[in-house]
Amino acid sequence: MSTWELFVAAARKNLCIGKKCLSVSKSLDLAAQVSAVDLGLKPALLYDSNGASSEQVQQYLTSLQCSQLVCKTLLTLDLNGNTLIVNPAVVRSNIEQVLHDSSLAVIDVCHSLEKPTIIDLFREDLKSMMEDLLLLLREFEQLKEASKPLYAGEKCEEWNLCTVFGLLLGYPVTYWFNESEGFENCLSMTPLMVTTATATWQAGTTCHRCHLYSFSIPAVLLKETQSNLENWKLCLQKRFLLQNILKDLSVCQTTVTLPSVCL
Repeated sequence: MSTWELFVAAARKNLCIGKKCLSVSKSLDLAAQVSAVDLGLKPALLYDSNGASSEQVQQYLTSLQCSQLVCKTLLTLDLNGNTLIVNPAVVRSNIEQVLHDSSLAVIDVCHSLEKPTIIDLFREDLKSMMEDLLLLLREFEQLKEASKPLYAGEKCEEWNLCTVFGLLLGYPVTYWFNESEGFENCLSMTPLMVTTATATWQAGTTCHRCHLYSFSIPAVLLKETQSNLENWKLCLQKRFLLQNILKDLSVCQTTVTLPSVCL
């Protein structure tokens, strides 16, 4: 079988819900995303193609690794019931970089606020969360390869998962809110600039256009986060030049205003 056929076969075999398999289109999109993680273009991906369990995602990843389609260092992480495929070395490097040069903007979107605001990246709870993540990733890296999903354990119950996902997925900005106040936020009817990065995954004669990144920044904070966004874009472009699997990188921006925003 060709490369793209191996990717599709692995997805359709291991990621079924009952008798329903992933479509070819979704299988190709997942293949492109996993390839991007493998190449270091994305530090991780949050699996949301369907409701497959973390064990099924691990079986899918193991199948790809056995076919030598991706490196054996990629891991499946179960974070409080959410499944991610992770490049631990890239995630660790990103977090170390954030701790070194504050390259991540954390935006408080608590419902009680009149408008979103940037908060201190190094306040105790955020710094502790990043240090805990680093310890976890270093433990995972020592495993070399895993046959089962890895679990973050009870520690992750103390984390704001919205913030953690932004950090793990390599965004230049991430949202935070006080969970004790509830899960509502102040982004309703707030203009948001949505940044989307897309590329073409090429496997033999098959080409598939896919989303690599998509995240939002409140328009009111664009000036304050501009350097974070520009640095993220420059780093992505540099990494993109180091590989030849994905081509035609495009980064575009649109502004949206929504009646409600689910984080």
